[in-house]
Amino acid sequence: MNELKDDLKRDEGFRAYPYECTAGKVTIGYGRNLEDVGISQDEAESLLTNDMNKAINDLSLFNWFNKLNDNRKRAFSNMVFNLGLTRFLKFKHMLSAIERGDFTTAAYEARNSRWYRQVGRRAERIVSLIEKG
Repeated sequence: MNELKDDLKRDEGFRAYPYECTAGKVTIGYGRNLEDVGISQDEAESLLTNDMNKAINDLSLFNWFNKLNDNRKRAFSNMVFNLGLTRFLKFKHMLSAIERGDFTTAAYEARNSRWYRQVGRRAERIVSLIEKG
């Protein structure tokens, strides 16, 4: 089986981003046909875990993150998962409030954003966690 795997890796090549294969199908990785095959629940769980851990690791670079209670860690991790770190960093007033430990203002700044209006109930839950801890 290892030889087959090596053959397939060599023959298919790795692509981290979706592309159109020669048959016109959206494909990713080592020739995974997303249109016809998709991904399994286990694969989705694995991707979720990896992406969740990346969000947490990104936030752990901030001194304030490790001082937060679990609910606030959960809230900001959810935001970074949703937005990506680059867009999360644009919440400058919210970040400043977090650094001061002013979670009322941090919640206000999150509420006063396009992100909040776009994601609806998710944002309401996240902001409630930020505010109440």
